[in-house]
Amino acid sequence: MIRIAISTIAAVAFAASHIASARAADNASVAALGPAAMQSLAALKAKYQRPTSIPFPSDNPYTVEKAQLGQMLFFDPRLSGNNYIACANCHNPALSWGDGLPRGIGHGMTILARRTPTVLNLAWTELLMWDGRKPSLEEQALGPIQADVEMNQNLDDLVKKLSAIDEYKLRFTMAFPGEGLNGPNIGKAIATFERTIVSGVTPFDRWIAGDDGAISVAAKRGFDLFNNKANCAACHSGWNFTDGAFHDIGLPSKDIGRYKELALPSMMHAFKTPTLRDVDRRGPYMHDGSLATLAEVMQHYNTGGLQRASLSGDMKKLDLSESEIADVVAFMQTLTSDEALPQVPRLPVVPQPRREAAR
Repeated sequence: MIRIAISTIAAVAFAASHIASARAADNASVAALGPAAMQSLAALKAKYQRPTSIPFPSDNPYTVEKAQLGQMLFFDPRLSGNNYIACANCHNPALSWGDGLPRGIGHGMTILARRTPTVLNLAWTELLMWDGRKPSLEEQALGPIQADVEMNQNLDDLVKKLSAIDEYKLRFTMAFPGEGLNGPNIGKAIATFERTIVSGVTPFDRWIAGDDGAISVAAKRGFDLFNNKANCAACHSGWNFTDGAFHDIGLPSKDIGRYKELALPSMMHAFKTPTLRDVDRRGPYMHDGSLATLAEVMQHYNTGGLQRASLSGDMKKLDLSESEIADVVAFMQTLTSDEALPQVPRLPVVPQPRREAAR
């Protein structure tokens, strides 16, 4: 596994200097907790420290040329059979790299079975998609392109289509010396760009770095609840707020989820734990888009979910009050960054035939 420092990638705004400067803020309210409580809180905060580098696989290492090419491909609707749907149609940067819909929409306005998952922080994720059916970003990138209900583009035909665009041919030659433009390299380029899609620094990050005023008192209470009474951290753990695993959380859905890929009783109705980074920009929620707001999500967890044999052992009635639910939501809202979103790149154009001057 190759790691590239986040600060070296222009597509990612990892403002480490913002965190460093926050350490000078007033910490009086934290000190008032007492030595033992401060030590416990410090240990808890340490579990959520952001990484300083992005991991890239050794068989698809990062290069600037590859990432720039992947970004172009990601935003180019010509990757679809009808030249209308780009990856970015469903993974919109302004919607936390989702689409804001209960369920995705694909080729021919087909309503898909599940909500579009975000592509945030996938460099740290294994077993992609809600059911984990794709083992790598390279495979995941090509899946929707070829799916008849999504982008409906034959991969061989896509290679021919892109080969007719001189700039794409040149960029593939630069990104993949000696290989050039082919199906697998389309997936590798998109995957490289997707690994650079990293959530920005948030008020929560500034708080755990030492700026005690970065989040509200309600959010601080919510952080305590998140890690204790509300039991959210049982699955939404670490800096990316996900354990990367699959759980049945008791939603009343007929979708069997991970069980289709791994026929274990515990995987029936189990779906991948999503990141909570930028989560308040990503409603509606759950794999089926059935819950409109974060408050509704918390109300679901508060009930303990639908009782059945496959229900996760971490699911239980929480007995949270309305004010406690509001505090947890306030905490989750501190996980959203206000950093600038990436710009849509200029896309290569098909050269037009030259017309002879009129005589």
